[in-house]
Amino acid sequence: MTKAAILAIDDDIYILRMLKRAMETEGFSVLTASNGEEALRLFAGENPDLVLLDITMPGIDGYTVCERIREFSRNPIIIVTARGNDDEIVRGLEAGADDYVVKPFSIRELLARIKATIRRSRDWEKKEEPVFRTGELTIDFSSSRVLLGEQEIELTATEYRVLSYLAQNAERVLTPDQILSKVWGDTYSGENHILQVNVARLRKKIEKDQKVPRYILTRPGIGYMLAKIMT
Repeated sequence: MTKAAILAIDDDIYILRMLKRAMETEGFSVLTASNGEEALRLFAGENPDLVLLDITMPGIDGYTVCERIREFSRNPIIIVTARGNDDEIVRGLEAGADDYVVKPFSIRELLARIKATIRRSRDWEKKEEPVFRTGELTIDFSSSRVLLGEQEIELTATEYRVLSYLAQNAERVLTPDQILSKVWGDTYSGENHILQVNVARLRKKIEKDQKVPRYILTRPGIGYMLAKIMT
């Protein structure tokens, strides 16, 4: 496996130094930025494999940085924030983040999440499966492309993994814990808000009417299912 490159963004220089030292010790190539403008320039120029993103920064805040990266990249983003309440976490996920870590954090936990996120991203990219179709929705697993009719739909890496797992189990109801375990990992059991945010984002992108979804169906008290629609 090639050395993964990580962009760490934080306005606290001491945290940046600590993160850089810890990640380089684990064999990662590390870029650092102390504000949003610098972060966006570095990301566009270097295309790192993963972003560690602080929320509270002068100028462009972390939410905006996340949204702008999502305009042109699926690469995973982990928000690192001191704001641990559910509203702030959900806001970060809705901006396009794949995961979050709340300050103060354990370096061991952070490194474990970084490694797991990069591994999941690379594992899903390697999949070579047939094209899946349901209604107007097409998923080309070999190229990681999603089409609605003739229009390509831009998904984040996590949105794509959720949709792919549902497609691989079309017409089968999957529990939240099954999806969380497959897409995020075994340690995410019970963190349903992460899944709910990603399902909501997917519906916004692929459903004509989010309130009456055609593709991603909810089975109350059980979980989610991707419907197989004949054309």
